[in-house]
Amino acid sequence: MAERAQFEELARQLSAVGAVKRDMGRILPPDCPAGSAAVLTLLGRHGDMRMSKLAELLAVDMSVTSRHVAHVAARGWIERHPDPADKRSRILRLTPAGLEQLDELSRRTTHLLAERLADWTDEDVGDLIRLMTRLRASFGDCRSAPLRLPEPVSEETTRTPAST
Repeated sequence: MAERAQFEELARQLSAVGAVKRDMGRILPPDCPAGSAAVLTLLGRHGDMRMSKLAELLAVDMSVTSRHVAHVAARGWIERHPDPADKRSRILRLTPAGLEQLDELSRRTTHLLAERLADWTDEDVGDLIRLMTRLRASFGDCRSAPLRLPEPVSEETTRTPAST
């Protein structure tokens, strides 16, 4: 197992990933903010779904999801159809315009990554993908798992028989 210093450095590096995410956010089209891009990406990856499933995947509450969905629907990027299993619910589906927008987002992201990682080898990029996938898997579905903090160390548990 890695030592504490390695975990501390890993925490610093993961914190710095925020700068990478911000840079990636800057390349989004003005009419497609990050929340909208996330909606399109998830629908592109997972296919048609209910808003409740989308909220779960976004790890945000329904009111936030609703605002994102309204934004992309107003631009004609998604359609909302009645759910045959529950007429009160809606199924969200990408439109052809939504697929075009998703393709544009992919082109922009791919271009930025290719530009920023131009001096990386294919093996380096593959290693990063493999390790990030493994890191994400190690955390599992952190939307629903309660955080388990370590038990605090008390003075009594740290005393040795010689120190009493």
